[in-house]
Amino acid sequence: MRVASIQPMRKTTPALALLASIAAFQAPALAQADAPQDALKNTTAYKLVADLTSQVGQRLAGTPREAYARQWAVKRLAALGFAHPHIEPYTMPGWVRGEEKAMLLGAAEQKLAITALGDSGATPAGGITAPMVYFASFNALKVAPDSAVKGRIVFIDNAMQPLQDGGGYGPYGDARRAGPAVAASKGAVAVLIRSIGTDHNRDPHTGVTGWPKGVTPIPAAAVSVPDAELIALRAAHGVSEQVALTLTPRFTGPSPSGNVVADIPGRDPKLPPILVGCHLDSWDLATGAIDDGAGCAIVTAAALQATHGAPVLRTIRVLWAGGEERGGFGGEAYAKAHAGEPHALAMESDTGAGRVWQAVISLGAADKALGDAIAARLSDMGVIRGHGEAEGGEDVGYIAHEQKAAVIDMRQDMTHYFDLHHTPDDTLDKINPADLQQNVDTWAEVLKIVGNAPVIARQS
Repeated sequence: MRVASIQPMRKTTPALALLASIAAFQAPALAQADAPQDALKNTTAYKLVADLTSQVGQRLAGTPREAYARQWAVKRLAALGFAHPHIEPYTMPGWVRGEEKAMLLGAAEQKLAITALGDSGATPAGGITAPMVYFASFNALKVAPDSAVKGRIVFIDNAMQPLQDGGGYGPYGDARRAGPAVAASKGAVAVLIRSIGTDHNRDPHTGVTGWPKGVTPIPAAAVSVPDAELIALRAAHGVSEQVALTLTPRFTGPSPSGNVVADIPGRDPKLPPILVGCHLDSWDLATGAIDDGAGCAIVTAAALQATHGAPVLRTIRVLWAGGEERGGFGGEAYAKAHAGEPHALAMESDTGAGRVWQAVISLGAADKALGDAIAARLSDMGVIRGHGEAEGGEDVGYIAHEQKAAVIDMRQDMTHYFDLHHTPDDTLDKINPADLQQNVDTWAEVLKIVGNAPVIARQS
């Protein structure tokens, strides 16, 4: 991992001139890490995520709970003063979970803590019992002969470790995203994976899996990390496993979902807006506090803070997308609905509530001064500038890519994010109010700078 640095800037740089031009729009001082927690629980962001998790709860995409969340969101955004909060509906495939249980059989019989992966197939109501074959990684499964898999329950292990940038999720997450389909194509009757997580609790991590055309879904579930380590230990000792598995989720057909969209109008409504996104849906194991209630709280509170007392030049649009957890349906639907409407810049918050430590700024080639201005302000707040290309995320990435809009990633400390991600432990008490407010403060500073930029060049 490369360590980014902020280069010293001379007093005559265009970046400092740009910063000076927006000095009238400076935000309140950055919240201190030692600020009283009770006071910080009265901030807009914390109250928003607290109310979302306590008044709405879990919000599985394509279900009545997600529909209730959309109605709640429209009312809340209206009460906060956003213009024209509304729902933009679309349809997505429905799926709900059912009974979930698994048991290692034999002399050392052990009940496993499991949860079905999103879009898992089902066992018969009475379950199945079959021999299990152990693979130390997804790559090991990919090169295994079909004869080693056919008629068996496949177990896929992995070695994901905690990292500040969460970088392990991409490669290790393939065991969940693609592992079940590979196993099914080789004749497996079911798949269990070690949870894609970095905790050591008996809380399994769910998440969606994919089935390419022509591959029939088979039962697929995640096993808690301690249970996965037990399986690995037994495999190392040559134990031949038999597993009894019952998973009874079901596909419910085309189901209603939707995005919630609202604006803070800018002084010049003819300019393309700034899009800030999050996702409203959550998995159904908990209340979706860090994934992604915190993100919706951050982008919403930051938009309000950036425009408090004086509107910025550009409209700031808030997108609370639906259907992200099941495959980015909301972001894709937004891109289709707004294809003819140019967007100047897109940002997304969907990596929890940890402090922002780095910003990756991808602007058009003509916008070096704007990028330097953003980096300089964030440097004052303890946030370094990163290298590489900003990605945006599932909720804003579709339209940003199609329109070649500028993108800024505000990267959060994800060291402990995958301890909680997609688990029953994703609850409000895991959010540190001071860290949450640090996100709002840094985001608000960026939004004031880009919101007052008269020109934002597209990426090449």
